[in-house]
Amino acid sequence: MEETIPGARAPHTAGRTAGRIPQQRGESLLETAVRYAEERHWDVFPGTWLEAVDGVQHCSCGDPVCAAPGAHPAHEDWAALATGSATAVRRMWQERPPASILLPTGRTFDAMSVPETAGFLALARMERWGSALGPVILSPERRMQFFVLPGACVKVPELLRRLGWSTASLDLVALGEGAYVAAPPTRYGSRGAAQWACRPTPANRWLPDVEELIPALAYACGRDR
Repeated sequence: MEETIPGARAPHTAGRTAGRIPQQRGESLLETAVRYAEERHWDVFPGTWLEAVDGVQHCSCGDPVCAAPGAHPAHEDWAALATGSATAVRRMWQERPPASILLPTGRTFDAMSVPETAGFLALARMERWGSALGPVILSPERRMQFFVLPGACVKVPELLRRLGWSTASLDLVALGEGAYVAAPPTRYGSRGAAQWACRPTPANRWLPDVEELIPALAYACGRDR
């Protein structure tokens, strides 16, 4: 049985639930990470994880006030660890089974990060327009991350300018080279787990260019201010 998003409206996921990627009940993090590499050809790397201390969940990094407990890189050289080799991925999670699943941006995809409320508004508009969508993550930090073709970071400022917006005026962040996203079912401490708002399926294997999504995203972020 696949995970669902509490409060998410059915039209946003209609027609996008047939893929194999979403974690199946009882599937391990290792198995999910391997499937991201094998089925989607995404680079992945293991992050930190949650450890119970006196009944309280803490980040394995040891920082008692960690901003993203269990959902951030464990090493500074994380970019060099990221790989699309299923064999390497399997080995890394065998060494640290509870590690979170992190995906570097700027390689096979970039991600547009927006507040959750703006994300759902944008999804509704895209649904009405029949826009092509890639996978979309809903994070416990109440943000949504829309996967687009690499190169979005360079294009976004000019695209927003054409629409009459500046990058400083909207809570819309392009994640490219040097950044990452936490993939489902990675948990963020007590906040919950990352989930798919739009699941990876064969139908959305080909990602949209950011130019196709930016009008709806900018409008939604403008409304959300």
